[in-house]
Amino acid sequence: MKTYKNCQSCGMPLNKDPHGGSTNSDGSKNYMYCSYCYENGEFTRPDWTAQDMQAFVRGKFKEMKFPGILANLFVKRIPKLERWKK
Repeated sequence: MKTYKNCQSCGMPLNKDPHGGSTNSDGSKNYMYCSYCYENGEFTRPDWTAQDMQAFVRGKFKEMKFPGILANLFVKRIPKLERWKK
């Protein structure tokens, strides 16, 4: 099983997840997604697109007072994460 350092939906570092990762439908830990994006074997926002996630994450960066250039660099990678590859 491949291990990931970042959530494959939003890009957040998994070591920053307060719940230590998400859960699968059987209650086991899922190490691909953070608990904000995936819980109990389902995406928390199943109807979102990569562009929706980018807008949301950009807003979070702004809330945390990160420089806009840093936010833009980070969100640029979101469409390349596993969830959004098609």
